[in-house]
Amino acid sequence: MPAPSPLRPEPSASAARRRAYEVIFEHDTPAGRGFDVALIAAILASVLAVMLESVGSIRADHGATLRALEWVFTGAFTVEYAVRLWCVRRPLAYARSFFGIVDLLAFLPTYVSVLVPGGQALTVVRIIRVLRIFRILKLTRYVGEANLLGRALRASRYKITVFLITVLGIVVVVGSLMYFIEGAPGGFTSIPVGVYWAIVTLTTVGFGDITPVTPLGQLLASMVMIMGYGIIAVPTGIVTVELANVARESGRPGGPRRCPDCGLAAHDADALHCKRCGARLEGADGG
Repeated sequence: MPAPSPLRPEPSASAARRRAYEVIFEHDTPAGRGFDVALIAAILASVLAVMLESVGSIRADHGATLRALEWVFTGAFTVEYAVRLWCVRRPLAYARSFFGIVDLLAFLPTYVSVLVPGGQALTVVRIIRVLRIFRILKLTRYVGEANLLGRALRASRYKITVFLITVLGIVVVVGSLMYFIEGAPGGFTSIPVGVYWAIVTLTTVGFGDITPVTPLGQLLASMVMIMGYGIIAVPTGIVTVELANVARESGRPGGPRRCPDCGLAAHDADALHCKRCGARLEGADGG
């Protein structure tokens, strides 16, 4: 059986508080599933309203209605967030969690827009809240794969950091050289402008707003372009290797096997069924 959630209210809590927790945080009951489906529908509708309001022609005809809808959604999300904090055992722990922060950002930009016009556009961050659909639909196989990807990214963070520092040094040197070679007549009015050009060129984006005109500058630009193809492949290779290592560690013979239903990987080598949900493990004898 899975360990009880540290956010679950105490047994001595009021019936209303325990019931609110079951509806908002539990996904196995009809009420909890219905609440989550309704919440996701409201999130999608609110994001759609914000996006439509950014279209000039639609804003001119229906701007007041869309703004009114945005405030209705914001009020609903504010009340929902307050109820979440009220019904959990440790409100601060939830507020500091990933979903707690996302839930706060779901309505905060609308209030900020009162002081900073246009700030309501940032409310599209609430689209992240639909990640709960993985829990609602029991798509734990995808959650398990996301965990593998997260572990690979964490394992490669030091290599990626060294790579980024190296690239930063390259673009500073190249940008400075281009400023020296081309100068203001070629559009390179400062070293930061040269660094900007080097980043655009090295990443093979190539906006074309600044281009070298001298033969030496064009030679340097050609070298940076060719270098860009090799540099782009480096982080991809780093993450790919770490993904292979993590996958091998998670599924190596005799090692912990992953449950196909709930994604739990902490199983003994001779285990036949998942210790959390009871599902039969892949590779179990007779399975």
